[in-house]
Amino acid sequence: MTKIAKERAENVFTDFKAAYTPQQALVEANRCLFCADAPCIQACPTGIEIPQFIRKIATGNVKGSARTIFDSNILGMSCARVCPVEVLCVGKCVYNEMGVPPIQIGKLQRYSTDHAFAEGWRFFEAAPDSGKSVGLVGAGPASLAAAHELRRHGHACTIYDKRDVTGGLNTTGVAPYKMKADRSEDEVEWVLGIGGIEVRTGVEVGRDVTWGELLQAHDALFVGVGLGPDTRLDVPGADLSGIHGAVEAIERVKLGTVDLSGVEHAVVVGGGNTAIDAVRELRGLGVADVTMLYRGTEPGMSGYAHEWSAAKDEGVRARWQTQPVAFEGQGRVQSIRCVRLDQAKQPIAGSEHEVPAELVLLAIGQSKLEALLLGLGVTFERGRVVVDEHQATARPGVYAGGDCANGGKEVVNAAAEGKRAALAIHEYIVRVT
Repeated sequence: MTKIAKERAENVFTDFKAAYTPQQALVEANRCLFCADAPCIQACPTGIEIPQFIRKIATGNVKGSARTIFDSNILGMSCARVCPVEVLCVGKCVYNEMGVPPIQIGKLQRYSTDHAFAEGWRFFEAAPDSGKSVGLVGAGPASLAAAHELRRHGHACTIYDKRDVTGGLNTTGVAPYKMKADRSEDEVEWVLGIGGIEVRTGVEVGRDVTWGELLQAHDALFVGVGLGPDTRLDVPGADLSGIHGAVEAIERVKLGTVDLSGVEHAVVVGGGNTAIDAVRELRGLGVADVTMLYRGTEPGMSGYAHEWSAAKDEGVRARWQTQPVAFEGQGRVQSIRCVRLDQAKQPIAGSEHEVPAELVLLAIGQSKLEALLLGLGVTFERGRVVVDEHQATARPGVYAGGDCANGGKEVVNAAAEGKRAALAIHEYIVRVT
């Protein structure tokens, strides 16, 4: 594995949600009602026993609190930072119905898991060697969660990734005001600390190894390859310099340095969470005029409302019901020619106008990796790998999870799917091989 560079553009960002002090954590933990039928647990894709881990903080048992979290979600440290708790556990806190601020579950989870990392607490050991092995393609959250659980059942694991860095989008795509790449790297090392997980980076399926070779080398496969490159806009001028995919641009911020000299106006096209991350990062990197350009309405945007509210507070503007029809410039983009759309998303006559932009990021989706997986014998629906309730694909012994199967959900969903697949893989290995 290649260590990430120390000098990275993301270093200028500070935590959007500052960590709790011990006193703050204790006060917040003691506010919890410890509900017997806690709706926060139901809202957590990994089913963390939230009242239990909070009660342990309240009684001074931080180590036990961290153990409770990691029992359910081995990626509990990163999820504490990146989960949209406002629409998951915190959003379901019973205090919301009482007109009282909800328990800050994410910040309490961060408090416990950060202690575990700082103190070097390791709670799990690999079971005796089963003599079986599992190959995992993709080194993101889903594969890491799956591999760790498989080691607890004694199965050898080999993770393959075409990149030189591990961690998937936790490393390359999470907004730096939530978590930086080196923290993701720390988590990968902590997860691998269970032992018996080989990581082979720089290995791309189809170039360096075939699906057939992987199936022959292992007793089962887990596919956690995520999504493909950013979708491009097929309009005149799309090949001008200064136009990039948003995911690709965020990765450069996360892993390297960026040159924004000469950029006074930046536009991000899209209305999802990637678009919101992109506009906030551009503002944080010092671009004075940042605009989100979306063909839908503000109430209809797919990005989280609390994230968009933060973006507006930071000075980001939006142009709603607006669609690019061409990019203008001499060699490099200088403006975007746009039209306004009506409620049916049809162009309004005479609404054509230009928006200045020396930098354009496209956050209109990512391509599916269906072509990569065609030789594996799995089935697809709307570009996603079809899996059952155990993450099993149509091909026996092959399982999938994370974005390639769920279409692009949260890290916590990937962690849940990876663990679910691992338990099913264990049963499959015991039953069949």
